[in-house]
Amino acid sequence: MIYFISDTHFNHDNILKYCKRPFKDVKDMNDALIKNWNSVVKDDDTIYHLGDLALGDKNDFVSIAKKLNGNKYLIRGNHDNFKVSFYEENGFKVLKNPPIKLDKYKLYLSHTPRMDSELPSGYINIHGHIHNNILNDLKVYPLKYYSPNLHFNVSVDVIGFTPISIDDLLKKIDKIE
Repeated sequence: MIYFISDTHFNHDNILKYCKRPFKDVKDMNDALIKNWNSVVKDDDTIYHLGDLALGDKNDFVSIAKKLNGNKYLIRGNHDNFKVSFYEENGFKVLKNPPIKLDKYKLYLSHTPRMDSELPSGYINIHGHIHNNILNDLKVYPLKYYSPNLHFNVSVDVIGFTPISIDDLLKKIDKIE
């Protein structure tokens, strides 16, 4: 099975306030995210993390990465500042030159939302970055460029803090088209 997730922000204290996450502290958030991840992602599954994986201390990240199931792929986000080799040494294959096309499903994977004009014909942009904000409400993303039916946000803040499967994602996309 294939899964998607973005913006876990492991070890990031400020994200609790910024996104009003329902956790008492960063340890509680980390533990819940790991538990939720592993409740659906099995060792032989593929998971695409669309950026902003973790902040903070490298040793803390190593501890978390060891606990996460699946064949893990990372599109680096604006907060993913460790070296590519470090992510890869800790079980994440870093996808270079995003956005990434999954032609079989007509999905265009990126960290930040892409303008409609950047999308290949017939593709849906699967992204993160905006957390629990609504794409068309953000002033940095002009309305004229975004059709809601061409974008799907997989930030943990809007997918129940649990990776979403390709099957569930495609069902949700069908409902917005």
